[in-house]
Amino acid sequence: MRKILNIFAFWTITLSGAPAEAAELPAGLKWESNLHEPRFASPHAKFGGTFNTYIESFPQTFRIVGPDSNGRFRTWLLDSRPAAVTRHPDTKAWIPDIASEWAYGNDDKTVYYRINPNARWSDGKPITADDFIYVLTFMRSKDIVAPWYNTFYTQQIADVVKYDAHTFAVVSAEKRNKEELMLYTNLQPRPAHFYKPKVDKNSDGVEDNFVRYYNFKAEPSAGPYYIDDIKKGKSITFKHVGKDWWGYSNPYYLYRYNVEKIRVKVIRDKDIARQHFEKGNLDSFWLDTPELWREKSDTPNFEHGYIHKFWGYNQVPMGAGGLWLNTAKPLLGNLDIRKGLAYATDFDGLIEKVLRGDVIRKPNPMGVGHGDYTNSELKAPPFDPDTAIEYFTKAGFGNIGPDGIRINDKGQRLSFAITYSYGYLTSQVAYLKEQAKLAGLEYTLNLVDGSSAFKYVLEKKHELSFHSMGTSEIPQYWEYFYSENANKPQNNNFTNYSTPELDRLILAYRSEFDLNKKKALAKQIQVIVDQASVIIPGYMRPYAREAYWRWLQIPQPAMTKSTEFLFPSGTFRDLGTYWIDESLKRETKAAMKSGKTFEPVTIMEEAYKL
Repeated sequence: MRKILNIFAFWTITLSGAPAEAAELPAGLKWESNLHEPRFASPHAKFGGTFNTYIESFPQTFRIVGPDSNGRFRTWLLDSRPAAVTRHPDTKAWIPDIASEWAYGNDDKTVYYRINPNARWSDGKPITADDFIYVLTFMRSKDIVAPWYNTFYTQQIADVVKYDAHTFAVVSAEKRNKEELMLYTNLQPRPAHFYKPKVDKNSDGVEDNFVRYYNFKAEPSAGPYYIDDIKKGKSITFKHVGKDWWGYSNPYYLYRYNVEKIRVKVIRDKDIARQHFEKGNLDSFWLDTPELWREKSDTPNFEHGYIHKFWGYNQVPMGAGGLWLNTAKPLLGNLDIRKGLAYATDFDGLIEKVLRGDVIRKPNPMGVGHGDYTNSELKAPPFDPDTAIEYFTKAGFGNIGPDGIRINDKGQRLSFAITYSYGYLTSQVAYLKEQAKLAGLEYTLNLVDGSSAFKYVLEKKHELSFHSMGTSEIPQYWEYFYSENANKPQNNNFTNYSTPELDRLILAYRSEFDLNKKKALAKQIQVIVDQASVIIPGYMRPYAREAYWRWLQIPQPAMTKSTEFLFPSGTFRDLGTYWIDESLKRETKAAMKSGKTFEPVTIMEEAYKL
């Protein structure tokens, strides 16, 4: 999974409790827009058509905060939608999003923004400074039942200041270097008109029964798509605002988000979904396993050129992940046990023998690709059963039971359940299970369906969880290891691990202005996490690898450094640069009936291969 909690795509809270409003802007502001950055969409794109994709479980809520909101479907509701500004996917320069201009204050705390006057919510209401102001109330409220956000945005953002309907400023609680300051002040608005009418005059500004009332009420979208039709448990359809969507007044949105509708069907089994794809009921399919790229794409529809294959490399930062060890569970609080697990878990063999070398071992438990923030000296522990046995013996598991699994003097077996969320991972976890036996360790398989799996882990019910998180461009540690988040549900401290030293370093890291010192603190934190063996580094895929029907068209080249997906294949993290050619769709369907074939197509793009 990509990082489902991304602090830089969210909102802020004023410490004063009410938004301030200034009489006039400071003099001498230098406004920026960066309109000279290169375009990355194709002018040949056509508007129209319906893109069909799938998810494996229906979301538990359409809220973007509160209980059960932190699931995979959140990308459709939040991660893909505009903020004040955004990064260019290749140059990484800031470019306009909802704001057409921005300026830095001279206090190292404030960034000023001017909203594109064309900006509208999907229901037609204008996007104004009030929608950025409203998030102060929204994210402070206890009614949203999101204490992590209540705390974080209270501590990190001092104020949001409104100047007029289209001009506002965000003030950091601490001085920050210019690069980081933009990350912290780059807000995503909330539609004040959508929430405010639901409250009475005695309310704090948020519905008292927010969690239940808004559970399946999707808010209006600032992006090109909004939820148009819901068939609970079966499908969700997103509809484009239309060719007059306000975003097309922003040059970086031209020729993007071209399909008229995106229909997301619920198909609980990946093999069944692949069969739907082969029949043309789904338009694209994510080829994330070796079997899908090789054997299962060796079918007539591929051979006859009806379906194309694409493999393109990116340079997207990779977040923390692999096996997360819940130290609150019996035995897992013992460092020697955790060290033993790290050496008894054969990710290297999994990559070579099961995944056929298509992926790369993650060397650092906290992820890679963050430039000088990443501690490149860290290496993932190799599979070494003998070393694992030494640690297990030190922990009191020196005896072998009749089934080959180690036991201690109390008769406890060395056995832990691995929780994972999708059936196609079963073969991978099964491989880890078989290899672990060489060290006298038993892994049991705990498959929990889709979004329910992440809820299970958020509630800290797991022993080991097999998952990865996405990441922001500057790594974050507070959510994963600060003591305030340990042994509490509904936050990202999946390991329940914290120490006073980590607390000190994390707080110092969050407040450090000097970039060199901040990067040094990041590396120290990573060393402590690595030595604690609370995350056994897994693997990463630095590429997009997909199959798609030939009526889908893509730019040439299709990849940018930041392209994770060409199409919204079960997640909404593509750049929207594809389009549907209806004439090619008719031609393809007619060819399939008549027996006409085309040349098979496999596209490889390696410009960003590391």
